[in-house]
Amino acid sequence: MDSVLEEAPSGGDSFAEFATYEDFLNSQITAMDLYYLEDEELARQLVELGYRGSGEVLKREEFEARKQLAEASRLSKRSQKKSLASAGKDLSSFPFLEALAKREEANKTGKMTSIIFIRDKNARGQEISGYIDYAHRLKTEDFEPYFNGKKRLLPKLSDLSFYNWETQKSTSNATPNYQVIADNASGLLFKNKRDRKIVNVDPKAS
Repeated sequence: MDSVLEEAPSGGDSFAEFATYEDFLNSQITAMDLYYLEDEELARQLVELGYRGSGEVLKREEFEARKQLAEASRLSKRSQKKSLASAGKDLSSFPFLEALAKREEANKTGKMTSIIFIRDKNARGQEISGYIDYAHRLKTEDFEPYFNGKKRLLPKLSDLSFYNWETQKSTSNATPNYQVIADNASGLLFKNKRDRKIVNVDPKAS
């Protein structure tokens, strides 16, 4: 189950397209400005002062600061994509892993938090089940072995919830993203700590 947190774009990336402050000013000069002024340098000065131009008025220092921010954001995104455990792997034959891969970047960057329910057998052949905070596990564990098929993703005692059907051992833990609400008439609930929304994991719940 996914809980999507909307994030507004920063808008800073647009500054990366301009090599220099002069290029930025030129982008706001219209053909009409040049026709009447007949001087490109004068047109730039008027744009800088806010008398001409169709966009935001920025001083050179402000432009440089925003350009640096845009470049840092671009490098961060590129680095983030490179560090994805699922990057470059063909998971088309593994629907579950493919679904995790589609959500990996969003969970890593905080744009989304996902709760995964798993019911499977552990190494001892005991049936176990639990709810996993995907974003939290991504930060605390290397997912490369899972996407390589060398390891199965199973719930742990430290996850949001864990239950061993043979030993009847159960645990529940809050994570940086979710608070567990166990003693509720509606069953097990999770409260998102960022948007405060309640997640009812019962598939029969309306």
